[in-house]
Amino acid sequence: MRRVDLNQILEEMLAAHPRISDLNFTCGRPLQVAADGKLHQVQSFGLDTGRLVPFQTEQVALCLVDNDRRLLSDLFAHGSCDFSYKLEEGPRFRVNIFSQQGRYSIVMRKLETRVPTIEELNLPECFLKMAREKNGIILFTGATGTGKTTSLAAILDEINRNEPLHVVTLEDPVEYLHESKEATFNQRELGQDFDTFANGLRAALRQAPHVILVGEIRDRETMEIALNAAETGHLVFSTLHTVSAGHTINRILGMFTTEEERQVRSRLAETLRWVVGQRLLPKKQGGRVAIFEIMQNNVRVKDSIINGEREGKTFYEIIDAGKAYDMQTFDQHIAQLYGSGIIDEDTALTYASSRAKVRQGIDQIKASRGETTTDISDLEIDLEYGGV
Repeated sequence: MRRVDLNQILEEMLAAHPRISDLNFTCGRPLQVAADGKLHQVQSFGLDTGRLVPFQTEQVALCLVDNDRRLLSDLFAHGSCDFSYKLEEGPRFRVNIFSQQGRYSIVMRKLETRVPTIEELNLPECFLKMAREKNGIILFTGATGTGKTTSLAAILDEINRNEPLHVVTLEDPVEYLHESKEATFNQRELGQDFDTFANGLRAALRQAPHVILVGEIRDRETMEIALNAAETGHLVFSTLHTVSAGHTINRILGMFTTEEERQVRSRLAETLRWVVGQRLLPKKQGGRVAIFEIMQNNVRVKDSIINGEREGKTFYEIIDAGKAYDMQTFDQHIAQLYGSGIIDEDTALTYASSRAKVRQGIDQIKASRGETTTDISDLEIDLEYGGV
């Protein structure tokens, strides 16, 4: 397959549906695009078939790889490879080619061409405070595809517009391209500019950075170097695939041995600045909206990191009571979005961490509107009850 033919197929897929986030090539399935969190079948004149066969997905995969030895080696040795791809007159993509049952599948994540701002994304105001931090670790957590990279790009853009700092990013692959404004950016890509996040982060400490972005902390070694960087006065941003702030702390502690745990708890309590969990929910009018769980390090959080969670001192309870410190739980944000009419009641309850908490919030909103909060009706007092 020629590169020009592949580009035509990609352009046809991009034009098939609004708000596309991913392009999907899977054997036995038609061409598909993901939009608003769901897959949609599309047709392409350049790949004329109802269902893709192994030869066709292999053609697409080899055309994307373009004889790159490193990518071919990763694909054959590990069963998958990651890289970026750009249409000549179109967007960039984050590409993952992987083997399944001896056949190749491809998922191409569409990357935005312009770095968004905190204001454009309508992110919480505390994100501006994160951009003004001078040292420590700020972690964004959540599943793949929930927008963590976009939120981090907006924070880095805020730094870029206001601070004359040196920013080094370590990414897999580079997604948002930051044009240096007040800050100076050096963006490095895994596989092309460095071999592992740990080695890339170790090298970054010798590159005189003020701010370091690590695309993902995947292992103990990377976490150890990130802690060292934060302790020596650097501001470190990174991501973890965890579901909440409490799980994030436990995941980090789980990277170390039992003998190291006490020391790691103390180091983490001193260097951690913020933990932000992120999810995407479907909106009533179509599209998706981001919700956030935000934990800022304070005295209560430090105590729970050092001594562990206890009754009345869980991270959820601390965040739930931490509004004065710009904290919020997923459930509080869900209730807020319901009150604004952005999501419906079923969505609110489906995505709740604690259904009881969200139900209580919804009932309070309904009561303030004068709406009924129960399905029970037609109750009467039995005046004869207990009579003779």
